Amino acid sequence: MSKKTEIAVFDSYWVAVIVLLFTFSSFSQYKVLSNHAEISIITIAQGKNLFDTFGHSAIRVNDKNNNFDRVYNYGVYDFNTPNFYIKFMRGQLLYNLETTTMYAFLRHYTRENREIKEQVLELTQIEKQNYFEFLENNAAPENKKYLYDFFYDNCATKLLDVTIKVLQEKVVYKDELNNNFTFRDLIHQKLDTHYWGKFVIDIALGSVIDKKTSLKEASFLPSYVFKNFESAKVLKGDRKLSLVKQTNYLFKPFVKKTEALKFKFTPMLFFVLLAIAIIFVTIKDSKNKKHTKWLDFILLFMTGFIGVIIFLLWFATDHSTTINNFNIFWAFTPNLIVAFYIFKNKKFIKIYYLLLLLLLVITVLFWLLKVQVFNLALIPILIALAVRYIFLWKTLNIKSEIKLN
Repeated sequence: MSKKTEIAVFDSYWVAVIVLLFTFSSFSQYKVLSNHAEISIITIAQGKNLFDTFGHSAIRVNDKNNNFDRVYNYGVYDFNTPNFYIKFMRGQLLYNLETTTMYAFLRHYTRENREIKEQVLELTQIEKQNYFEFLENNAAPENKKYLYDFFYDNCATKLLDVTIKVLQEKVVYKDELNNNFTFRDLIHQKLDTHYWGKFVIDIALGSVIDKKTSLKEASFLPSYVFKNFESAKVLKGDRKLSLVKQTNYLFKPFVKKTEALKFKFTPMLFFVLLAIAIIFVTIKDSKNKKHTKWLDFILLFMTGFIGVIIFLLWFATDHSTTINNFNIFWAFTPNLIVAFYIFKNKKFIKIYYLLLLLLLVITVLFWLLKVQVFNLALIPILIALAVRYIFLWKTLNIKSEIKLN
């Protein structure tokens, strides 16, 4: 064999070795889980604050033999994101899948005294490995970001999506919700003590959240993710087994001393007081044949301002749940401009108040027909606006009898 031939054979040998090394590294880039490894769904109960009142969900990979216990958390966002608040308002904020140790994860939520439950999944060794590798790949810097959607793509819904992608047709979820709640009903279940949060959400979100949900759709809430996995089945050959083989309580909150009942300044109380004030001024105006223009300016300006926010959420954002929001009838956007014509005695104002009355009637009809469910705190303000608009529509005709303030 010539020297050139020997060199060629030598080079081919090392090329083959390098190819094999790269091939081997591509197959071994993920840790191989032991036979004792477990994949679990972690459910955190709701917290006290508005931002954590819906609870939280995550996935745990626990392999004691390899001293590996990691949590995969799809509910992380970066406050340092450029134009953070603008992106959040427009529905364009990216969330991340972040990993942390189970110890750190538990410590955080036990400090908040929130219940922590774990559902250990019934998986084969190959399925566990596939599940783990899917999560590891998803947590890579180039893959970990996703466009957040509160109802359809959040930290809770991701857990069902991941399980379906890994197990594919082997997993079967029950797709019925016995109580047949709407999205709005489900939100209200978590907002019993957050009166103003509930009110703002009811104003901001449209009629699309008043449709009945399936169990899968309800799983934007972690508590329903728990129920979904609890009722799910996994195919093992010809058998259907429960997807969850064991449920563990990792932390049960300790009972705190009952606090004295505190006075709550609720939206209902606020709007009842406001309605009384508006009706009182209106009755006084009627008796004295006056027109308190500053009141009408405030009412038109504020309802118009709210209308602008609803309009922008509907047409200027990517949010899927702020469309078809018929709060825009009582919070009529043009009011913001018309408010400044109150002081100019324009002839169209009388007809405009008739239009506003008609829009109030449409609001009530939409409510009664359940096209959209409105917040109960709106009842007193709708009554007050109707009383005021009727007064103005009638009295603005008698210009000679009205004293202008």
